[in-house]
Amino acid sequence: WIANAIDTYYLFGSVAGPYPYPLIVRYFQQVIGDETREQILSKEGKLPDKVIACVGGGSNAIGIFSAFIEDEEVELIGIEGGGIGNKKCENSATLSLGRPGIFQGSFSYVIDDEDGQICTAHSIAPGLDYPGVGPEHAYLKETGRANYLSVNDREALGAFKLLSETEGIIPALESAHAVAGLSKLSLKNRELVVINISGRGDKDLTETMKFFKDKK
Repeated sequence: WIANAIDTYYLFGSVAGPYPYPLIVRYFQQVIGDETREQILSKEGKLPDKVIACVGGGSNAIGIFSAFIEDEEVELIGIEGGGIGNKKCENSATLSLGRPGIFQGSFSYVIDDEDGQICTAHSIAPGLDYPGVGPEHAYLKETGRANYLSVNDREALGAFKLLSETEGIIPALESAHAVAGLSKLSLKNRELVVINISGRGDKDLTETMKFFKDKK
């Protein structure tokens, strides 16, 4: 089941940074989670087993997670940009591979070098190409309420192609990371999974067409 939402990131910013910005953006983004919860209960008669969303700064993910945080039976899974490798500055996997630090006025997880200097992050998805993350995601990670893993550029491009061909939905490269993340999970029979598609991929067609052309 796919939650197709228009990400308000472009209007309000991300949930990263100092108070009150994470709270303000979370408030506007929570409509994604509220509508998803209402619709899944209406269509399926139960809550999902898993909710998956991509994570850069973390706005769309916290938006959909917000409606399910109190439901411990719902597993929350954030998918970060794995870029081209696990070395520093090769990815945007802040929660998966980073460590606590201060960046842009808040204490959260960051990608930094041995001297504590913030690295230049990398992801093929521009919305995930960020070396920090919202502090609420750091809290969800530390408490174990949400799990975070990464998907590399090639895996995301494969998911972009797969969803476009099978469902006729062209996902943003950010959202393609969430789709690709599904293949990394062990699913039980008939588990109900929600994947948040946080934007359309029209903006990414030039990049993706170049990749698939070069691949031939």
